[in-house]
Amino acid sequence: MRTVVRVPEELSARVPAEQRGPGLERDAVRLLVSRGTEVAHHAFRELPRLLRAGDLLVVNTSRTLAAAVDGRIDHARVVVHFSTHGDDGRWAVELREPDGRGTTRARTGTCAGTKVRLPGGARLVLEEPLSERGQRLWWARAGVPVLELLWEHGRPIRYSYTERDQPLSVYQTVFALPSPDGSGSAEMPSAARPFTARLVAELVSRGVLFAPVALHTGVASAEAHEPPYPERFAVPEGSARLINAVVAGDGRVIAVGTTAVRAVESAAGPDGVVRAAEGWTDLVVTPERGVRVVDGLLTGLHEPRASHLLMLEAVAGRAAVDRAYEEALRGLYLWHEFGDVHLILPDEGPH
Repeated sequence: MRTVVRVPEELSARVPAEQRGPGLERDAVRLLVSRGTEVAHHAFRELPRLLRAGDLLVVNTSRTLAAAVDGRIDHARVVVHFSTHGDDGRWAVELREPDGRGTTRARTGTCAGTKVRLPGGARLVLEEPLSERGQRLWWARAGVPVLELLWEHGRPIRYSYTERDQPLSVYQTVFALPSPDGSGSAEMPSAARPFTARLVAELVSRGVLFAPVALHTGVASAEAHEPPYPERFAVPEGSARLINAVVAGDGRVIAVGTTAVRAVESAAGPDGVVRAAEGWTDLVVTPERGVRVVDGLLTGLHEPRASHLLMLEAVAGRAAVDRAYEEALRGLYLWHEFGDVHLILPDEGPH
């Protein structure tokens, strides 16, 4: 059993860092640093001096969509979370119960054929569960272009631990780029949120490299903690060459977020060579599977039952993850997408 079994409610980050006081920016969060079971406390702005010339940060360039839309089933209000765009024109969606504070739980009792009325006269029809694992996510078909619907009527997905709705710009990272087809992530690749243009410039000036990849994340559903479903990803040729060069040299490959890990490891062969790739990935990184390329990870703090912790264990080991989370609780670090971050570096012996 994990040492950390519950995150106290008061440790949920309710607003972004820049809204917690005058003069603050996104990088005004704390940084927990792990090297094996050794843990140190830093400010995120200290990241440039914690890395070294030749290190490579792999960053996810996926933009966050305004993926939550109000709807009705008969006379009941629901919130539709548009998760993933399928190849056949359908979308994977989750229906949630509104509670005036975002949402708290998924709607139960839905079935194939359920019709949801959406703004502007659109209608969504549930067709089949996305997976045999349960009926939280459904493949559904809308009678209108969904990306246009989100642009006009959508808002960022918000869970009830946050204080209020925020504009979409709050959920975009400094690395976010528009994709050719307008697709993006249902939820923010939040590990990159604390980066500012100024901090990126400082990292570059110190010789830290950046490799862009894309992984369009689906909905996480705060209470479900399921393994990730298949998601779209792309690792460009230039990024693959850069990653391989760093692996062959003295630098360290550090993924910014679990999404970047999933993308890179999906493009890595059994020989550890990363090749340009794009499409769908169903890879779930676990301690049993291990990692082939990634040496370190910058990530948020995850709930004790979150499947993401298995990925952290694959990178750092169970003892290191448990030790870090004990220290995060003791140090009153903040959780969730607006919270503090955790840097896992290779254990390279005495420091």
